[in-house]
Amino acid sequence: MANLHFHYGTMGTSKSAELIMNAYNWTKNGVKVECLKPKKDNRWAKELISSRIGISTPAKRLENLDNYNPDKDTKVILIDEVQFFSPKDIDKLVNLADNYNIIVICYGLLVDYNENMFPTSKRLIEVGAKLHQLKSNCQIEGCMNLSTHHLLFDSDGNVVRGGTGIQIGDSIYKSVCRKHFNLYYREGKVK
Repeated sequence: MANLHFHYGTMGTSKSAELIMNAYNWTKNGVKVECLKPKKDNRWAKELISSRIGISTPAKRLENLDNYNPDKDTKVILIDEVQFFSPKDIDKLVNLADNYNIIVICYGLLVDYNENMFPTSKRLIEVGAKLHQLKSNCQIEGCMNLSTHHLLFDSDGNVVRGGTGIQIGDSIYKSVCRKHFNLYYREGKVK
């Protein structure tokens, strides 16, 4: 039975690495897999999904899913950085999962650095995607709490508040627990 899944977590929870390993394992077992990524994700090579640990897999880079149709015999679609697609794209994925017997697995962020849910992530929840939380610890030294939020820092090390909620690149972010998010973002504690 086809399914729609959403694997979400903060930055540094190995979302892309898990996608790449799943693509490898299915392909090795003869399953036709397609990997997709949004055009907005320009951190690595254009036609690759890459992980910080040094592994990658070929991918189709798309602006949206309006004209996307999976290749014949595709059984699994893996999507990286799903939060950069649109809620309308999720409806297309629902159609593929429900009507074409394709397993669709999305990987991405749930909330932006302003603690707002990405519209695409919200849509995945609304349509009943099976949720899988990927976990990592807070990146504040000495903290062992689960990371649940992101802090964005400017070039002077100040927490950024407001704005679009989207900045590409991971060196300016820290994945943090709720307690440290509130200390830095809401209460203005200096890094």
